[in-house]
Amino acid sequence: MAVPLLDLKRQYAPIRAEIDRAVKQVFDHCGFIMGPEVKAFEAAAAEFCRTRHAVGVASGSDALLLALRACGVGPGDEVITSAFSFFASAGVIDHLGAVPVFVDIEPDTYNIDPAQIEKAVTAKTKVIMPIHLFGQCANMDPILNIAATHGLKVVEDAAQAIGSQYKGRSAGSIGDMGCFSFFPTKNLGCAGDGGMITTNDDALADMVRLLRQHGGRTEYVHEVIGYNSRLDTLQAAILLVKLPHLRGWTDSRRHNAARYNAAFAGLPLKTPAVRDWAYHIYNQYTVACDNRDKLLAWLKDRQIGHKIYYPVPFHFQHCFAGLGYKAGDFPQAEKAGKTVVSLPIFGEMTATEQDEVIDAVVRFFA
Repeated sequence: MAVPLLDLKRQYAPIRAEIDRAVKQVFDHCGFIMGPEVKAFEAAAAEFCRTRHAVGVASGSDALLLALRACGVGPGDEVITSAFSFFASAGVIDHLGAVPVFVDIEPDTYNIDPAQIEKAVTAKTKVIMPIHLFGQCANMDPILNIAATHGLKVVEDAAQAIGSQYKGRSAGSIGDMGCFSFFPTKNLGCAGDGGMITTNDDALADMVRLLRQHGGRTEYVHEVIGYNSRLDTLQAAILLVKLPHLRGWTDSRRHNAARYNAAFAGLPLKTPAVRDWAYHIYNQYTVACDNRDKLLAWLKDRQIGHKIYYPVPFHFQHCFAGLGYKAGDFPQAEKAGKTVVSLPIFGEMTATEQDEVIDAVVRFFA
């Protein structure tokens, strides 16, 4: 039996009538840019994330870009972040003329290793940007302590972590700002690109709202040079429908993860490590093994959906060659790139499909 890595049609089907009504309503009022659904979604998202502000923007990448810009990051500044993530996490730093400074990851959670951050701080450091990878928050307390000691801002890259928690605190509410992506494959996804920035800081929220509309509060009057980065009203309408379902979808993912964990116990396969203070939402269910490439071929032959997140650490990307990093600088990130693979975890996956995945993996190691 073929098992997809993800099937968005199954998520859409039960809420199709709600989505269609929401989309029709936008076409009825034709407020496609900054229509009423944008403000309504921002209010609902702020409540969900337990922050004073949530500001919709055009994408998760733009959320990172605008958040860093609002924190004052510019040419010559340094931003400390993980060596292992999706490219946007590092690319937005370079877009601002700043320098990404990479730090190695924890070998089990794949999140930034707080113990490695202090030595990366210099007089040019402006922001620490931890990435809540795969749906589990990074260990934030030591990061916040380092930031406080050196007078730095903390921007959470929570693109994969909406609804996750750190010691009872919601992702996006812990640092100075949080950044989310609503790319369709995310746990909360829209029907295209979309993103959001959360914060409890009124001044930072005000700056983000300024930046997302070309740097102006009123039409044709510009205080700063900003961007065209608004969340489309259509996407906000879709997200408004989907947000109340998010906790249920997360529960299903967590249930599927627990079944995998039980089935894979005792295999020479590293399953996701979950800290005792964490609430993991499993944007991905990522495992690791030394013979990863053979496992990939085995899964492909059996039509089991899978994907590598992420095969090439940042310091090995050609576009960052000028930063001067070399092989061996970040051994845990390098090992992860060679050993990780993500398995189907979507909430609509049937028990029969999951049994098929489990059987394939168990048989491989047998």
